[in-house]
Amino acid sequence: MSSTRDFYDDLAADYHLMFADWEASTARQAAVLDTLLQRRLGAGPHRVLDCSCGIGTQAIGLAGAGYDVVGSDLSPRAAARATVEAASRGVRLPTAAADMRRLPFGASVFDVVVCADNALPHLLCAQDVSAALGEIRRVLRDGGLLVLTLRDYDELRRTRPTSAPPQVGQTPDGRVITFQLWHWHEDGERYDLEHFQMIPAGESWTVRRRTTTYWALTRPVLTRLLAEAGFADVLWHAPEATGFYQPVVTCQERRAST
Repeated sequence: MSSTRDFYDDLAADYHLMFADWEASTARQAAVLDTLLQRRLGAGPHRVLDCSCGIGTQAIGLAGAGYDVVGSDLSPRAAARATVEAASRGVRLPTAAADMRRLPFGASVFDVVVCADNALPHLLCAQDVSAALGEIRRVLRDGGLLVLTLRDYDELRRTRPTSAPPQVGQTPDGRVITFQLWHWHEDGERYDLEHFQMIPAGESWTVRRRTTTYWALTRPVLTRLLAEAGFADVLWHAPEATGFYQPVVTCQERRAST
């Protein structure tokens, strides 16, 4: 099983191929997040850290919408690509390669921290999740907002699916098919993910296989860990309510109410 950093370093050049239209997705996701941020914090501009920025799927759209965004990611290759992709669109997005359990930023410097695309569940135990949440709280100002998105693990823990529906992207050479196989551990809480991409190669295909591991964090467990880390006003937002493709969790730094 490869490390999480290795997984995303290897995926960085192909990440956009998981989307039917990555460009449209960046705009759509930013619009949803912008609505949530304004609802909780009011009009900006706000300073945002995307601490799992990847190649910039959320960060580029938010920067384009007027937010002052900084990105960080465990994968140096993904973070570097995010900066390049942003610049090619006329957007400034400084990034750093960083583990979210050890963020290289000062205390109380961000209004918002975003941790999207099911990134937090790569941390496989409560101790590591709590370490990341503690770091996120440290870099947030008083009353700052944390926005998390992750899979609906309450349902997935119940059903234990062995695969995810395929995703189809388009390239000049033809369609790219991305699909996943899930291998659940005996504890019923964690699973190894096999990530496959079928890339058109003339009359044949090139198959790229990558592996990583997730902890299927349920709503009660994550809500408890957020409260223990010092966050208040924890709200869960269903995809039907937001238009985002995953459940979204918002909460605020507790010192706002003291």
